[in-house]
Amino acid sequence: MSIYRWSEDMILVVLPEDLEKDDCLQPVTQMVRHGHPCDVVVDFSDVQVVGGPWLTQLLKIQRLAQGRGHRLTLCNVAPAIRGVFAIAHLDDLFAFQEDRFTALASPQMVG
Repeated sequence: MSIYRWSEDMILVVLPEDLEKDDCLQPVTQMVRHGHPCDVVVDFSDVQVVGGPWLTQLLKIQRLAQGRGHRLTLCNVAPAIRGVFAIAHLDDLFAFQEDRFTALASPQMVG
């Protein structure tokens, strides 16, 4: 996993292929909780499988960001993984974008 400070107001998180073996969202949670308030874009380009603990961590990040007036956007989410969000009734809680470029630009277009 890689975390990039895309701008002063945005963090880009590129997830690894196997989320079950990598507990990488904890540093992101800490950055959102204790750092400068910012939007977070999480890129699922390489992700093959996502489980419950990851969904819980994403919800936590989403709530923290929203509580500070920012947003969490998920991009490059494969249809099968998007289905997991739908089955868990979480698809309405997250903002989804088709690709990284659109996800990184969308908060600027909205704001």
